[in-house]
Amino acid sequence: MSKYTGPVCKLCRREGEKLFLKGQRCFSPKCAFEKRSYPPGEHGRTAQFRRRRVSDYQRQLRGKQKVRRVYGVAERQFRRYYRMAVKRRGKTGENLLQMLETRLDNVVYRMGFSESRAHARTLVVHGHFNVNGRRTNIPSMLIRPGDEIVVREGSRTRTYFKELGDLAESRSIPRWIERDAKKLRGKVLLMPERQDIDASLNEQLIIEYYSR
Repeated sequence: MSKYTGPVCKLCRREGEKLFLKGQRCFSPKCAFEKRSYPPGEHGRTAQFRRRRVSDYQRQLRGKQKVRRVYGVAERQFRRYYRMAVKRRGKTGENLLQMLETRLDNVVYRMGFSESRAHARTLVVHGHFNVNGRRTNIPSMLIRPGDEIVVREGSRTRTYFKELGDLAESRSIPRWIERDAKKLRGKVLLMPERQDIDASLNEQLIIEYYSR
């Protein structure tokens, strides 16, 4: 499946806000959004001063794109998640965010074992984690309550994982996750609820976009 390989700072500039796609760099003066907060492109600098009426379609598109970019999911896969969310019991929007939140790469990020979701995806693809005792290299794998994620023994000799324990311990985790930073392991206790997910994400706009 294809993935975006261009400059991620342009994605933040396009959405007009920080999406924190590059981990700690986003909190530093090196953040490109701090230097150029206007939209990318030839007319980006002048566009920020124009007063333009925002259509319903544009609001819906931007809302959908923001969620897709935060979780690093391609359009085709995102649409498939939406179709799955429609078939599930409960609210479609919350079901969608719940699935995105329980992707393996996102859970690894939430546990504090990576600097960003993109970094977590790379670590998973390279096979550094076991899920329930089995080596797994599929970032999109949906984690369920009771699933345990552990850094593989063969990966613990790497410099990054040797220093990860203290680094991970300094990061907070959501209430639906249990983590032992020293032992480089974690467990999903329950499914995340809407209150546990980023409040700035507007799932209603996604529903409106796909319901057109």
